[in-house]
Amino acid sequence: MSHLTTHVLDATAGTPAAGVGVELTDAGGSLVAAGVTDTDGRAALGPDRLEPGRYHLTFAIGAHFTEQGVETFYPEVTVTFEVTPAGADRHLHVPLLASPFAYSTYRGS
Repeated sequence: MSHLTTHVLDATAGTPAAGVGVELTDAGGSLVAAGVTDTDGRAALGPDRLEPGRYHLTFAIGAHFTEQGVETFYPEVTVTFEVTPAGADRHLHVPLLASPFAYSTYRGS
């Protein structure tokens, strides 16, 4: 199944980023799922299986840093990814490593 999970880490503090809003939308911009990271910076989103296609995972990371009194350049981070027919039955994990002025992501396992 291609259930989607994420893990947001605050690279500045070296801790999980709790309370970050996350939205999963399809290529047309329709909301598929939404959630908030838990105390460990993790969230599970979406249906048990995402159909093949392009999706956008948007993290409201700016609010996380603003709440800590830290200036940030990115109010949100959007990661665009594609579920292929061959990958439609695989678990999807999209981590985000964020700081106020940089971020990185990768396809996790």
